[in-house]
Amino acid sequence: MAEKTPIEQLTYKQASQELELIIRSLESGDMELEESLESYTRGVELLKSLRTRLSDAEQKVSVLLKDVDGNDVLADGEAANTDDNLSF
Repeated sequence: MAEKTPIEQLTYKQASQELELIIRSLESGDMELEESLESYTRGVELLKSLRTRLSDAEQKVSVLLKDVDGNDVLADGEAANTDDNLSF
């Protein structure tokens, strides 16, 4: 198996795409046992990294939605103007 880029250097998208390729390869059943084990191990590491990154992103969004009292706040939005009469 060729040298792989360290997982921490991959973007979320790159890691996700590599995991998808590994899953397809494993499902095809065309790999030798050793290669399958290496791919499976890499896939588990990728999945762990992706889950961690997603969890971190969710926490950041949650922090941004907290008000000063610690309550979740969803700001009321205004409906977009959908008429074609634009005024300047």
